Amino acid sequence: MNFPPQITRIGAAGALAAALLFGGTAVAAAPAVAATAHVTTTHAIAVDASDIGNICYSRLPSEAHDTLSLIDQGGPFPFPKDGTVFTNVEGVLPPQSAADYYHEYTVITPGAPTRGARRIVTGEQSQEDYYTADHYRTFNLIDRTC
Repeated sequence: MNFPPQITRIGAAGALAAALLFGGTAVAAAPAVAATAHVTTTHAIAVDASDIGNICYSRLPSEAHDTLSLIDQGGPFPFPKDGTVFTNVEGVLPPQSAADYYHEYTVITPGAPTRGARRIVTGEQSQEDYYTADHYRTFNLIDRTC
């Protein structure tokens, strides 16, 4: 049986829409499960201090210097989220028993319409400041002596 081309296209579009609607739901659920498993796995792995890089203070962008100065002064900070608890959900920083051990601060990105990806995360220890330029994927401990 031959169908006119227009009917064939409509039928194909309908089949595709149905596959995406019903099959897409199952496919969309799979990454969520995988992401949950990834987070669980991340927390099970102990973080070694050697996994975190180091960066000299002099190599930081000037905006990071400004943020560190504000942290040292106790503010005022440009964004309401500055100084809030960083929960280390990513598991990249060394795990700590205190839930409020780490705090995050925005490093302004010139021209960005939002807070951008750059942050400084501080720990409770003196000079325990970490810089991330990629929104918490990697961290470097800031060495203020160089």
